[in-house]
Amino acid sequence: MTETIDISGPGMIAAYCLLLIPLAMLLWQGVSILGRVTIAAVRMTVQLLFVGLYLQFVFNLNNAWLNCAWLLIMILVADVSILRHCRLRVRWFGPSLFVALLVGTAVPVLYFTTLILRRPHSMEARYLIPIGGMILGNCLRADIIGIRHFYDTIKRDSRTFEQSLAQGAELREAIRPYLREAFHNAVSPTIATMMTIGLVSLPGMMTGVILGGQPPVTAIRYQIAIMIAIFTGTAIAVPCAILMSLKCGFLPSGPLKSDVFAG
Repeated sequence: MTETIDISGPGMIAAYCLLLIPLAMLLWQGVSILGRVTIAAVRMTVQLLFVGLYLQFVFNLNNAWLNCAWLLIMILVADVSILRHCRLRVRWFGPSLFVALLVGTAVPVLYFTTLILRRPHSMEARYLIPIGGMILGNCLRADIIGIRHFYDTIKRDSRTFEQSLAQGAELREAIRPYLREAFHNAVSPTIATMMTIGLVSLPGMMTGVILGGQPPVTAIRYQIAIMIAIFTGTAIAVPCAILMSLKCGFLPSGPLKSDVFAG
C-alpha cells in the first residue's frame, strides 16, 4: 500500500474554494448565516493549526504525564461545552460531569490501547490522544442529548414528577423513567451509526487508516473496535453524568431546583 498523499498549498487553496459552493447556496436561499460560516471556517483553521503544532510537539516528546494532561484539558473543554448547550450552571454541575466524562473516556480508551492494541505503554500519545478524542467527542454529543432531555423533561412534567415524590417515591425511584428515556435518546444515534456503518458511509477511523496506507481489512478491524469503544464510553458517561448531578439539580426533599438552569 502507498503512503498517504500530502495536501500541498495549492491543494488547500482549492479546498477553501470549495466553500464558495455552500456560501452561494446560502446566499441564493437568503439564509443569513454567511458571517457565522466565515467565522466558523476561520476558527476551525486557527484551532486546528494550533492543535496540529502542539500535537506534533506532544507526539515527539511522548511523555505520559503530558499526554494525560492534554486529555484532561479536552475533557474540561467538553465539560463546559455540554453544560452550556444544556443551559445548566457550570459552577454547580461542572465537577460531577467532569468525573463522568473522565470515567466514560478513560475506561474504553485504556482498554483499547492495553487489551485491543496490546501496546506496551497504554499512554502512548499517537494512540491515547486521537482515540480518546474520538470517544470523548461522541460522549459529548450523547451527554448533550441525554442531560438536556432529562432536565427539560422533568421541568416540563414537574407536576407529575412532584406527585410521584409526594406519594412516597425516593428521588432515584422518581427519576428512573426520565433517566431511562434520556439514556435511550442519548445512545440511539450511536446505535443507528453501528447499524448502517459501511453501507451508508465510511467513517473517520476507517477512512484514516486506509488513507494511512493500511489494507482495508486492517481499517475494518480498527473501525469495529473504535465503535465498540465509543458505544461503551457513551453508555458509561450519560447515566453517570445524570446520577452524579442529582445533588446539584434537586432539593434534598426531591423537587428540581428552581434555578438549576443558567440564565
